[in-house]
Amino acid sequence: MSRPEIPFPQSPVIPNMVDGDHVIQFSCHKGIACWNACCSNIDISLTPYDILRLKQRLELSSAEFLTKYTVPYEMEKDDIAGVKFRPVDGGTACQFMTPEGCSVYEDRPTACRYYPIALVSMRKQDEYVDRDSYALVKEDHCKGHAEPRTLSIDAYRKEQGADVYDDLARGWRQLILKKKSSGPSVGKPSLKSRQLFFMACYDIDQFRAFVASDSFGRLFALPLAEREQLVGDDVALMQFAFRFLRQVLFGEESIPLNDEAAQIRTERLRDKRLQEEREGAERLARAETDDYPADDEQD
Repeated sequence: MSRPEIPFPQSPVIPNMVDGDHVIQFSCHKGIACWNACCSNIDISLTPYDILRLKQRLELSSAEFLTKYTVPYEMEKDDIAGVKFRPVDGGTACQFMTPEGCSVYEDRPTACRYYPIALVSMRKQDEYVDRDSYALVKEDHCKGHAEPRTLSIDAYRKEQGADVYDDLARGWRQLILKKKSSGPSVGKPSLKSRQLFFMACYDIDQFRAFVASDSFGRLFALPLAEREQLVGDDVALMQFAFRFLRQVLFGEESIPLNDEAAQIRTERLRDKRLQEEREGAERLARAETDDYPADDEQD
């Protein structure tokens, strides 16, 4: 059964979902009575591409950007992490809000580009391909819905550049949807897996150093020219990170291992299966023993 994953669970989202052809009435511009109201009380989740664009604009390393402008949060308890904008100290406003509007407008995050539309990711059990659907957000403070302009959601997305941002974040959304769809079948990720997910998705500079390292070269049989191309291109490296995580988290092997590394991995998997079989046999033996009373209990 399909069910939506609405990215703004506390928002007043109209429950009916629509497609890109749906026509909305909306306009936001300086001079409107609610100018800057939505930026005064933020709860904005960031995609990896959002972080990449903003850290480039601000000429910061990804670690510096994450420390100064974001806070991590667990998507589910003891699960993979997301990243949100950190508001101003002691307040709820966006750090980039000015009286003139957004100071990083050309590189604003996906959620800001979408407003007042919510992208809703539809998924089915055992499926992680996201299906585009949308919901309309109407908040009391927003006067943009009364503005005399109409256009389709697809036209609005293109106007705001959200379509490009969506394409470049699709691999990340698919990872999250696959994790949620898999549920108990993959269990809770280990601390190391959670750290790898955070690094690969959000700290692109640390992931670059990892891909360029000798340890990565010993493990993966990736041609040197391809590695050099990746470390020199943030967007290509980000897309490779999603591919890397599909392999590490879900076993979808697309990055070849070196022969020695592959042999070690095979041996570890074999040892793990043998250990699981031994533990299963021990549990069964204990259960069977418990079914029979001890000799002194038979009298």
